[in-house]
Amino acid sequence: MALEQLPDGRWKVDVEPIKGKRFRRTFKTKGEAQRFEATCRAKVIDAPDWSPRPKDRRRLSELVDRWHTLHAYTLSDGDARRRLLDDLAKALGDPAAISMTGNEYAEYRTRALKAGANPKTLNNRLGYLRSLFNVLHQLGEIDFANPMTRVRPLRLQEKELAYLTDEQIGTLFQAINSRCKTPHVAMVAAICLATGARWGEAQGLSPERVRNQLVTFVNTKGKRARSVPIAPELESRIQQHFKQHGPFSNCLNSFDKTLAVSGLKLPAGQSSHVLRHTFASRFVMNGGNILTLQKILGHTSLAMTMRYAHLSPDHLQDALRLGPISDIRGFVKQWL
Repeated sequence: MALEQLPDGRWKVDVEPIKGKRFRRTFKTKGEAQRFEATCRAKVIDAPDWSPRPKDRRRLSELVDRWHTLHAYTLSDGDARRRLLDDLAKALGDPAAISMTGNEYAEYRTRALKAGANPKTLNNRLGYLRSLFNVLHQLGEIDFANPMTRVRPLRLQEKELAYLTDEQIGTLFQAINSRCKTPHVAMVAAICLATGARWGEAQGLSPERVRNQLVTFVNTKGKRARSVPIAPELESRIQQHFKQHGPFSNCLNSFDKTLAVSGLKLPAGQSSHVLRHTFASRFVMNGGNILTLQKILGHTSLAMTMRYAHLSPDHLQDALRLGPISDIRGFVKQWL
């Protein structure tokens, strides 16, 4: 007997290609059973000691554990991502990983959306889960296909990238200088505003990385060091600050609190990033090159930098010059 259909509709394979070498397995479809039989017969001819690998019955949580052991150490947020993946495995019911389908995640996502989950958060979770399967497959830990490959992320409304006016910048620094007890907040904020750095990048500067009218950021999101020119006066003030107050401390919380009471209204979730957006927006509005801006900001993808392209003065002037109504007087009978 090689193939036999069972009463429940499944197909049982019982094949003995050579004497004393017998393989038994059950499959959902006849095609899968036939392929297994053919594989067994062909492999044993070439290598009599060959045996099929046992079916991978590990749960998703077990793969998360293996991912953490094999790969998480390469990531700056490996432990935090491990906790997120553990929670996700639990939310999905901790299924057998090999039998997971994209529909399972899609159904979980629908439930989460109805419960008020943030779509961006759900896209991040999809990306982390997809990456887990890809990494384990590349390392040879699993041999089955990534079940998340065909699940598309949710389409999100692009967020407004707010930037500060000169008046708002003055208001912000007045609040910092009058309310902040931490001496580092004003200097870190000034560095972000002058270089387009992320708060963590500026906060991680040390004296030896501020010299020759350059600041060099090494603790970057893209894992690439980059240097940005600064004015001689700013360099002098930074070095003086280090001598007087020592290295920067973690002062983002102080900045956030000051921003909250400054009276400035910003889109949700922007906080210190408004300084980076302000630098980038002003750079483009003053005629700066978008490719140069990409290098200054440290974006690995030009698509990220292109979010500021609409602020280019040439771009704006084209709207006036090339639009269908260049002189509104022919359309409006009376001026208000």
